[in-house]
Amino acid sequence: MDWQEFSGYNQAYLQDLYEKYCEDPLAVDENLRAFFDRFPPTDDGKAKVSHLPAADEEGFSLEKAVAVGRLAESIRQYGHFNARLDPLGSQPPGDPWLNEATYGLTVEELSALPASLVGEVGVQRSQNARQAIQRLRSLYSGTIGHDYLQIRAPEERNWLRQAVEEERYQPQWTTEERIALLERLTEVEVFERFLQRAFPGKTRFSIEGVDMLVPMLDELIRLAGEGGMRHVLMGMAHRGRLNVLAHVLGMPYESILAEFKDPLERRLRSDDALGYSGDVKYHLGGRQAAGDECAACIEITLVPNPSHLEAVNPVVEGMARAAGSQPHQPGPPQFDPLAALPVLIHGDAAFPGQGVVAETFNLYKLEGYHTGGTIHIITNNQLGFTTDPKDGRSTIFASDLAKGFRVPIVHVNADDPLACLLAVRLAWAYRQRFHRDFVIDLIGYRRHGHNEGDEPSFTQPRLYAIIEQHPTVRRQWAQRLIEMGELTPLLEEEMILGCEQRLQDILTGLDVNAALNGPADFSTPDQPDLNGMETAISLERLQDLSLALQQLPENFHLHPKLTKARERRNKWLEDIHWPAIDWAQAEELAFASILEEGISIRMTGQDVLRGTFSQRHAALFDHQSGERYIPLQNLPQAMASFEIHNSPLSELAALGFEYGYSIQAPERLVIWEAQYGDFINGAQVMVDEFITTARAKWLLKPGLVLLLPHGFEGQGPDHSSGRLERFLNLYADENLQVVNCTTAAQYFHLLRRQARLIQQSPLPLVVMTPKSLLRHPLVASAAVDFTQGGFQALLADSTPPEQVERVLLCSGKVAVDLTVSEVRRQNPQTAIVRVEQLAPFPSQPLGALLQRYPNLQEVRWVQEEPQNMGAWEFVRPFIEEVWGKPLQVIGRPRSASPAEGSNALHLYNQQRLISRAFSANPQEEE
Repeated sequence: MDWQEFSGYNQAYLQDLYEKYCEDPLAVDENLRAFFDRFPPTDDGKAKVSHLPAADEEGFSLEKAVAVGRLAESIRQYGHFNARLDPLGSQPPGDPWLNEATYGLTVEELSALPASLVGEVGVQRSQNARQAIQRLRSLYSGTIGHDYLQIRAPEERNWLRQAVEEERYQPQWTTEERIALLERLTEVEVFERFLQRAFPGKTRFSIEGVDMLVPMLDELIRLAGEGGMRHVLMGMAHRGRLNVLAHVLGMPYESILAEFKDPLERRLRSDDALGYSGDVKYHLGGRQAAGDECAACIEITLVPNPSHLEAVNPVVEGMARAAGSQPHQPGPPQFDPLAALPVLIHGDAAFPGQGVVAETFNLYKLEGYHTGGTIHIITNNQLGFTTDPKDGRSTIFASDLAKGFRVPIVHVNADDPLACLLAVRLAWAYRQRFHRDFVIDLIGYRRHGHNEGDEPSFTQPRLYAIIEQHPTVRRQWAQRLIEMGELTPLLEEEMILGCEQRLQDILTGLDVNAALNGPADFSTPDQPDLNGMETAISLERLQDLSLALQQLPENFHLHPKLTKARERRNKWLEDIHWPAIDWAQAEELAFASILEEGISIRMTGQDVLRGTFSQRHAALFDHQSGERYIPLQNLPQAMASFEIHNSPLSELAALGFEYGYSIQAPERLVIWEAQYGDFINGAQVMVDEFITTARAKWLLKPGLVLLLPHGFEGQGPDHSSGRLERFLNLYADENLQVVNCTTAAQYFHLLRRQARLIQQSPLPLVVMTPKSLLRHPLVASAAVDFTQGGFQALLADSTPPEQVERVLLCSGKVAVDLTVSEVRRQNPQTAIVRVEQLAPFPSQPLGALLQRYPNLQEVRWVQEEPQNMGAWEFVRPFIEEVWGKPLQVIGRPRSASPAEGSNALHLYNQQRLISRAFSANPQEEE
């Protein structure tokens, strides 16, 4: 119950409650009691306010008191609508509930009422309600606007209110500190002006208009260091990036100026490094250790990003999760929310416009994705390229999206340095207290066009007429210090000239080739033999792991339908040559053996705990209590952590998170599984811009594993294809592995190979996993297959070599369809060879295999995908080079759609495809 709610017809009820309070204070609500405490009863025990709305002997009216309370609460809730947030002076949106007249109050009445009506903020420094309201407005409607009405947790909301009204985090600076801020702003501004003069028209995405971003990041890093953080991980788009690299991460001016010089001869030499292309200067990342060489040292990372705005957000979050996770003990990893601070710097048009922002926000409270709270800073230019806010979003503020996730927001005028730093301190304190996200809406402007070659007055002439006359934040701060007597105009000019001269001296003496390190740290270590890596384990280990995985807690009630399935998982112990280990058990055994070797595993994706096809059951649930039990987290042999989480129904952010995790902790096995392979469509930006190109652009080496259920089984266009052709088209310079394996043992060895590979030279692994084949007898393997050899890039059937006249090369599910078909038995002269690894393509092993067939006359490629999809266009040149002759393809005709929408038509076409594969004249049957 809140006393501000009482007005009008409810006042009589309020009077009744007050009389009860006078008789017994405990008879009313705690909040109401706190209000009534301000008006104690008279000495004779009677109510001081005896009726409504008449005034007492002091001129006090309860009706007016309630009105003051409601006005004060409205300022707390909606004061940001009146805040002076635009440095260019536009009028705030306003709100009628922020006006005294709305509540029937006059200035005289406010002056006559006690300050205590406004709350503690009034009691502290005000003589009456009018002064208290004025002070409240200065806190909520000045150059900073606090927007936290959406916070539903009372503890958080009360903390925010007290922090604001007690001014806990207001900067109280010395003259030296104020001068230091001016020096920092001078560096920021002069750097941009120098680049504009030295390299006119060259794109740099200037920070000018939100210059305070750099001092804000300085302050945030200082606080993080003092708070014991080990990592600050930042993601941002282009605007202001060069300034942040130079002044926050300490990238030498020489390196940045050399990037602008861009010498061709150096670039040509850089291309000698395998697969290194580099990236434009405003996409680059950086890393720096700050602080002393001790426990206080903090690592600052700016994550590289593509032009795809906001796509880097989940990447940063994944890195923060990895940095805070302790994986070296069995069971689930322990997460320390105070180990790493993620900081995301957004654009005001992209924040509401890009869906990945909402996807990333949705992760922040989830068990498997929590990072301890992210501090978001929107560098609000009030303009998106040439698009005005009214055309770019449906909300009043650019930050309003965050309200749906119950995140507090502070809007701040970018031309008020002290307000900007107050916002940072408040954000940091809230994050540390509650481990929740916080948004700072830094409202500034953009001094130039979208890029430095753009003319902004074409589309916003009036706006840019104002900007042209508007003094910079550095100039305004300098003028403020001059008026305070702490700075002279001469000293201000000396600061500017000193920064300019330093930059000019560096440019004049610049050795571009020396400054551009190029790919010097782009290492290409000796790649292990992917086709010959031994990954087998002993039979004794396999038996011990299998038995351990089947153990359940005492009195655990397993679902009746799972009991027999789990009992079958030990049947292979009776005969190690009997193919009884299916795909899911092979995966579990592989994970167990990897954990036994001290390698941590993280697996996420859509419904991965059970598995889309009810095959995995990595988590078991007590059928009576619902209690969860994860065998791999209770494995006695484990020497590292195992975590597995169902992801939200997201691809872009969820996959980006795992990519970030893998580049921060490349030595851990990180796996993401799609519910169906075609779901990768929703994460194509992550595939194209990060996973497959990170090595070439940014020298990063992700080792992420993607499991994409793939296979044509009559489920229509959308649940047939994992878009194999896209990954193969993106393959170059050994940037990833693409595999379509068909036996449980192959999958076991593949996972173990990847676990070893990431310890040496991480490389992404894309696996086209089965659906109907998960339980197929031909996919199951015998125990002996796990105890010898390793993953094989090619699998040939048992056709005697001297008998073979035709070889059908294929990959994935179609190989099983060919093997079990009736027509197969009618063609004993045909061998079926499965290409289990498509990229890197196993040309040498294939050549050796084909030479084993002395009577070979014909080689065909068979796939169930349309000929413009699948592996055909990728494998064709490799196979023809090995075979030395033209290659014939058997597949569905070229199509715009991956598969038929009719199951009956699918079965008909699949049977025709198989018949054609074995036919002497397949063209005649098309």
